[in-house]
Amino acid sequence: MPKLELSQQLMIRGVSLRQLQVFLAVYQHHSITEAAKRLHLTQPTVSIQLKKLSEQLRTPLYQVHHKKMVFTESAAILANYAGEMLRNAELLEMELANLRELKSGTLKIAVVTTAQYFIPHIVGPFLQQHPFVDMQLTVVNRQQILERLNRGLDDIYVVSHLPESPPIHSQEFLENPLYLVAEAHHPLMAHPNLKLKDIANEPFILREPGSGTRLALEKTLKELGVQLNIRMVIESNEAIRECVAAGLGVSILSEHALKLGSDDRLKILPVNELPIVTHWHFVWPQHRNTSIVARAFIDYLGNDYLAPHSQISASSP
Repeated sequence: MPKLELSQQLMIRGVSLRQLQVFLAVYQHHSITEAAKRLHLTQPTVSIQLKKLSEQLRTPLYQVHHKKMVFTESAAILANYAGEMLRNAELLEMELANLRELKSGTLKIAVVTTAQYFIPHIVGPFLQQHPFVDMQLTVVNRQQILERLNRGLDDIYVVSHLPESPPIHSQEFLENPLYLVAEAHHPLMAHPNLKLKDIANEPFILREPGSGTRLALEKTLKELGVQLNIRMVIESNEAIRECVAAGLGVSILSEHALKLGSDDRLKILPVNELPIVTHWHFVWPQHRNTSIVARAFIDYLGNDYLAPHSQISASSP
């Protein structure tokens, strides 16, 4: 394909698609009259558009010889580019239309680790309604979620503790009760009226500092003036479950982490101040334009897509 000089490439930035459409019609039909007829324009309008285009490109596009239009070499080069640009514009319009109708697109969601247990049940019906939409699900810890949020890597984020920055939109959608769990035959199971201060000396196994569960627990402990005997810090809910089941200590876990499978080795300790009830939130950044797919998902969240989960009782699971 012929190449435009750099100066011509720079000048073409001010050219509109309509001008290219008019020019291409004239070029293809070798007639201003025929082009005007095809485009449903007046002949003077077509002539004015051609004149403006020639002035913007600073090069003549045609000459009249024996009452016939004779196009210049610049016009031949422009015709190649104009055709390609108009085809791309049509493709762009089709792609955007597909997105508006959710015939294509990818929904990017990043969730903290505990949310992986329930998020498929929320997103699943949306994807069933829109079978041509794909989902990219990223499961990371809270610190990584905050990093991704600051970098704007995803459309939607799921957290239990709202971040202080960057500016976000948020939608609360599900309770996230936190329970104290112990090995099924732990001696404290026989005490019906426990308080957190009564078990403060027990070896505790906790999530890492900064996790949503840890932040909620620390807030409650501060309010009650209680300090715990922290024995282990683990970033995995599954690993915490195994350690508790092995009798290495007690822990605070989300209802959703406890519901993952049936495990008779663990029981919930009946503590007066528990459960600590937090909430899950969908969040998305204010500073980023929301994609069409993400906007459709946000609208979907506004409907009754999920009934509130009932809390599990003490001595479960």
